[in-house]
Amino acid sequence: MTVTLHPGSTTLATLETLWRDGVAAVLDPAARQAVDRSAERVRQAAQADTPVYGINTGFGKLASVRIGPADTETLQRNLILSHCCGVGEPLEANTTRLMMALKLLSLGRGASGVRWEICALLEAMLAKGVTPVVPVQGSVGASGDLAPLAHMTAVMIGEGEAVLNGERMPGGAALTAAGLTPVVLGPKEGLALINGTQFSTACALAALFDAGRMLRASVVVSALSTDAIMGSTQPLRPEIHELRGHVGQIDVAAEMSRLMDGSAIRESHREGDTRVQDPYCIRCQPQVAGAARDLMRFAGRTLQIEANAVTDNPLVVEDGILSGGNFHAEPVAFAADMLALALSEIGAIAQRRVALMVDPTLSFDLPPFLTPAPGLNSGYMIAEVTTAALMSENKHLAHPCSTDSTPTSANQEDHVSMAAHGARRLARMNANLSVILGVEALCAAQGVEARAPLLTSDPLQSAIATIRAEVPRLGQDRALAPDMEIAARLVRDDALAIAAGLELTP
Repeated sequence: MTVTLHPGSTTLATLETLWRDGVAAVLDPAARQAVDRSAERVRQAAQADTPVYGINTGFGKLASVRIGPADTETLQRNLILSHCCGVGEPLEANTTRLMMALKLLSLGRGASGVRWEICALLEAMLAKGVTPVVPVQGSVGASGDLAPLAHMTAVMIGEGEAVLNGERMPGGAALTAAGLTPVVLGPKEGLALINGTQFSTACALAALFDAGRMLRASVVVSALSTDAIMGSTQPLRPEIHELRGHVGQIDVAAEMSRLMDGSAIRESHREGDTRVQDPYCIRCQPQVAGAARDLMRFAGRTLQIEANAVTDNPLVVEDGILSGGNFHAEPVAFAADMLALALSEIGAIAQRRVALMVDPTLSFDLPPFLTPAPGLNSGYMIAEVTTAALMSENKHLAHPCSTDSTPTSANQEDHVSMAAHGARRLARMNANLSVILGVEALCAAQGVEARAPLLTSDPLQSAIATIRAEVPRLGQDRALAPDMEIAARLVRDDALAIAAGLELTP
């Protein structure tokens, strides 16, 4: 399968398909005219006497150095090699491919001045599975993601490293094995390829796509937890949420109410329940998860715009070639910080529900630590402790990155976004959150089953059945780490939300 990228209007759904399914991508052929036109204007500027940044000058603090036409190719090649300064583990292959597709989208707008040949090589690398090895550390998110994108571009010129058919090899060897030929970079082409926010944006988008699944799982498992502790559905009444007016809150409450409709457990304590109100982690789930959903949607809109944006410098416009600052990734950094807040809070309130269910003084007659033989067995005691550790870790990771600027490049680049590691940390936060929600799912299923012969609703029974297909009910103590990993995988795979027929979209 190959997806067609429409510069300026490619959707998040298309990008998620590319990221999750590993499909190839090509530019809409209609983009070629604008690409060719801007490349010709750059070619002409490179031959002229007027200095134009990055075309016939040096870079950054060296922009005042004039470069003659005979040295244009050397200038661009040196730019790529000198900027291959990334360190750390390689970026995941699917996110690297997404980054390449985002670069295609940006170049396809026809304002970067590259030849169509550059776009064609990126397309061919995606089609043939040539994936550059891109270290994840080294970008401060202004002048774009220079180091990561340089490692991507190095493969295009036959340098660097790439993975092909699961084997890591020199970039030139990977191109040759795939039947592809390295390009010789022309005027501005190296700069156009490494000057941009595509690394940060790809990492943030990958996190957004996974965060949507975390949100969906949190709605299902919170409904299960509510039934497990025999909580009230009155706080889900639509009148409450409509009076406040936040769309996310309204939608989460409505979906939780639908999921719990028909629960015999719920009906069993409508009358005679001496409790007046449930703790906030039960009662305020719509307010917290709904606010997180609204933040995710705002971040998603920002990232969709950025995915379709032209973020290199200078830019070719109708009346000239203009130097600006679209490479500054502040919008991506803000979006990443928003996502971090949402992920942290989804996990914080979920962890409190886990704590509630294992505490016999608060769980409304559930057995201590959800084990049928407490004392001899510890049940989910330490699983809850693990969720507390991961919750705390995510709180620390949620500290904003966008506020941590530092000057670089001899103070020429004196304010930066830190979008790159702001976006990268989100993968770790999603992984932590999937475990927290997975443990909540295990505890909630155990709690609901302890209410037998009363049953929960059909949608929630389906979610429990999905869990029990892979994780048996806890009787005698056993090592829980494998169970927790399975439950986290069910969260990451969207399996619980699908089983429950969840209608809520991120």
